[in-house]
Amino acid sequence: MLFDLRGRGRRRTVQAVYLGLAILMGGGLVLFGVGTGSGNGGLLNAFSGNGSSGAQKQVVSQDETNALKETKLRPTDPAGWAALVQARWASAGQGADFNPSTGAFTATGKKELIAATQAWERYLQLTKNPDTDVAVLAARAYSALGDYAGEAAAWEIDARANPSEPKGFECLAASAYAAKQTQKGDLAAATALGLVPKTQRATLQQTLQQAKTQPQVAQQC
Repeated sequence: MLFDLRGRGRRRTVQAVYLGLAILMGGGLVLFGVGTGSGNGGLLNAFSGNGSSGAQKQVVSQDETNALKETKLRPTDPAGWAALVQARWASAGQGADFNPSTGAFTATGKKELIAATQAWERYLQLTKNPDTDVAVLAARAYSALGDYAGEAAAWEIDARANPSEPKGFECLAASAYAAKQTQKGDLAAATALGLVPKTQRATLQQTLQQAKTQPQVAQQC
């Protein structure tokens, strides 16, 4: 028998077997998170991106760090500031910055959003043709902060760049109404209503009418 230690050389064989088992068990604990009480632990999950939200937050924070470095190396290059807006918006939606059960940003998340809007304002100073995707992120950051004038200005950039798309004008109208910019809201609302199919106009008109007294409509953009 293998575990009969009286035989010549078998003691070392058994020791080798136990050593091999120990290595396998230890590898399972470290690499796969075996015995940690979670299926998401271990180094392999961290490298594959399937780890905890904390690991995801670290990745997002690294994106923000990289974007910050870029703005310092090339402070007049708008691309770095656009990347910083995107990184800060993404960071605000991760970990302790966002409460998924309430759908609301926490105090730290709002600080991240403020930083995102600051990067956006610098970006606007450096480019004559702002990216509409970045503009939408800025609009949503302003909206979450209750800065509806800032939101309207960002949506106006998107609307002008996409004159045949109703979405930008709808959100411009809603945010302008929330910011008490009634004239701008009315003009955007009229444009939006002219761009949607006739079957949708009554519903959209009702929504925009509600936006005049309910800022929550702007927050849904």
